Amino acid sequence: MASISRPRLTHVGLFTRDMERMVDFYTNVMGLVVTDQGEIGSQSARIVFMCADPGEHHQFVLIDGRPDDVAFNVAQQFSFLVDSLDDLRATHERVGAAGMEIVRVTTHGNAWSFYFKDPDTNQVEIYAHTPWYVPQPHAHPFDLALPNDEIMKLTEAHCREDSGFMPASERERKMAQLIA
Repeated sequence: MASISRPRLTHVGLFTRDMERMVDFYTNVMGLVVTDQGEIGSQSARIVFMCADPGEHHQFVLIDGRPDDVAFNVAQQFSFLVDSLDDLRATHERVGAAGMEIVRVTTHGNAWSFYFKDPDTNQVEIYAHTPWYVPQPHAHPFDLALPNDEIMKLTEAHCREDSGFMPASERERKMAQLIA
């Protein structure tokens, strides 16, 4: 039997109202790097490619042309993974210092996250993996100002209260079998 090709999500493109402000935010606050830029389409809309992975040409794309009169954001959210609680905390501080309102700080059991609105009011999640898994949806507020060991202890304690709790490595093995 032939194997099934499984596409992997590697980048997202987003129309923007204010290219300069969005590029400034995603480069200076979020740490992405502009990898390419140019113009596309009959209206010569500006397009900017950005990335944080040297193995990818781009992970995030901004395109001029988001109408001002759209009554809602067409994207539910964008999520960016960081490597650790320390990275999550540092990004949280940069986002706050940039004037973005932090909407919430939550652990999902499998991740520690915070959410905010970017300059175009898109919801953005920044998250770091935990070593645990609990069935989703799962949300429990936590204090990012606590020391890492205290956050770990509190997160594990409330995760263990869920009957579906397991180490993330065990969940990953089960998912690898399911996907295979």
